[in-house]
Amino acid sequence: MSTTTESTGTTGSGNALHDAFFALHHGLPRQGPGSDTTTRRLLSLAGPLPERPRVLDLGCGPGRSALLLAAEAGAEVTAVDLHEPFLAELRDTAAARGLDTRIHTLRADMGALDELPDGSFDLVWAESSAWVIGFDRALAEWRRLLAPWGSPRTKSGGGTLVLTECVWTTEEPGDQARAFWEEHYRLRTVAENAAAAVGAGFHLLGTHLQPEDDWDAYYGPLASHADAADLTVPGMAEAVAGARAEIALRREHGGDYGYAGFVLRAADPRWRTREETAADVPRVREINAAAFATPDEAGLVDALREDPDAWLPGLSYVAEAPDGTVAAYALITRCRVDGVPAAALAPVAVAPAYQRTGAGQAVVRAVLDAARLRGERLVLVLGHPEYYPQFGFVRASEYGIRPTFEVPDEAMMALDLDGSGAVTRGTISYPSAFGV
Repeated sequence: MSTTTESTGTTGSGNALHDAFFALHHGLPRQGPGSDTTTRRLLSLAGPLPERPRVLDLGCGPGRSALLLAAEAGAEVTAVDLHEPFLAELRDTAAARGLDTRIHTLRADMGALDELPDGSFDLVWAESSAWVIGFDRALAEWRRLLAPWGSPRTKSGGGTLVLTECVWTTEEPGDQARAFWEEHYRLRTVAENAAAAVGAGFHLLGTHLQPEDDWDAYYGPLASHADAADLTVPGMAEAVAGARAEIALRREHGGDYGYAGFVLRAADPRWRTREETAADVPRVREINAAAFATPDEAGLVDALREDPDAWLPGLSYVAEAPDGTVAAYALITRCRVDGVPAAALAPVAVAPAYQRTGAGQAVVRAVLDAARLRGERLVLVLGHPEYYPQFGFVRASEYGIRPTFEVPDEAMMALDLDGSGAVTRGTISYPSAFGV
């Protein structure tokens, strides 16, 4: 991400600085912090994709991500950029790698994509480029391009949006870093951007804070270009000064900010999800009683409501059918792993009339989003091993986490909400209401 001029994905000013900027950046492997490892990580968080997924890569630059997506995900990639030399470089590289039938370039402004029809892509991808139009505008304008829910192409709902964004990595950034970014671009924290995405109608499939190596892979080559630049070229001295200021800020204040990836899926429009209200309690009890073979689950929810050490305000969620009827319920309460706070997803219940309609998926995704936004790190679930992996759950034993009772290993699952892997190993302690 360079702040010295407008980006590769939107209309340039045509002045000397603009031309010097592109001359300085020509031949760089990337136009922002990133790596093939990060691209692969973000792709893994996106979950299952259709065969030969249709991918839109916005602000593609010379196409490092587009090439990987075509080669490793078997994607049909439409690569968009406004700088024709980048697109020409991508076409040449794609042809050399035998990927020219998989990658199609389009010279266009990422903020004016009217020529692209609604619902035409399984995956919209934007590494180091969404800042050109702003994170919130990207969420609002690019959502229409995603394959809709119910499409026969998508295996887990609608299409997926992947974008990376510069973020604050501390609640109290230093004055120099804050002054720099307030002049150039408004940064938010990962949590603030996640909340914005949920508010814009997306579910958060995962986030990834990019490692320092991703910055080195961008700024190292850029610094070499700056050192070799001809400062007599009109605008070049200013472009080089801007690049060096960015590099110096990163070196001195890199602990204050970083780049993070956000993997998002548009929420299923058939279901309105929300926090439970007091008026919902009788209906929630009715759904739990009807969804399970015994009344134990309904009694479990009642008991958890009365346990202040277990109940987590704001993590009792319902999904409404189009007629306003509460169709599904999901609850997250406090548990512990070797004494460290964690969260337990249980129960999840769907009224019989709405089972296998997507109501359960909608309410689970919504309550997991709410848990992320309130800062929970780890969610555990004991459930069907063919159902919960779609939300990102894996065997808890992979993290060294086990229950105190005998259960099939594949049925005890864990979800690392921030994707850091920094979760506590040990034994799960449930609230007394669970009776285990």
